[in-house]
Amino acid sequence: MDFCEKAWKIFDQSISDYHVKDDVDSGENNPFENGSLEQLLYAKNWIDTVQWHLEDIIRDENIDPVDALKIKRRIDSSNQKRTDLVEFIDSWFLHKLNQITPNSDAKINTETPAWAVDRLSILALKVYHMALEANRESATEEHRLKCTEKLNILLEQKKDLSEAINQLISDIENGKVKMKVYKQMKMYNDESLNPVLYQNQKNG
Repeated sequence: MDFCEKAWKIFDQSISDYHVKDDVDSGENNPFENGSLEQLLYAKNWIDTVQWHLEDIIRDENIDPVDALKIKRRIDSSNQKRTDLVEFIDSWFLHKLNQITPNSDAKINTETPAWAVDRLSILALKVYHMALEANRESATEEHRLKCTEKLNILLEQKKDLSEAINQLISDIENGKVKMKVYKQMKMYNDESLNPVLYQNQKNG
């Protein structure tokens, strides 16, 4: 089993576990050993899955504005946790591959392994939910057919993205690509960097 097959299987497990209760307030019950790559991948997808459903809830046109603001704050916090965890997964890769000396002509990829895995995790959610729509009995035949077409495209994306991620990891292991990590340096949650937050702090 290659890396992406393993990651996809873990993402599927996380998504299935979430939908047992299908509740954004249900706690994560990560089955993997703490600190393992499997544990990190499961935690990453769990964050994505909860946030997926928070994004659905906040789009309810009849939502109470106070509740909407609370959810928006929760989504902001979730985004920060997601970013932190992606960077932690990259640190795992850096530690695992730190004995490798890149070739003199090694290239730098536009994204790191973990940020590519981030896209794979979101894609797993798209596949899951599009499959539900493609088979939803209460929907029209036209709707199901359109969703089946979209599902087939998503599955093609899964194949291509998985191949690209596996190739990237292989190229890093073989010294063809130099792994270089930049922190995302998110500013909107930082009281010292977001002008609205530090002005409010000053005025308060």
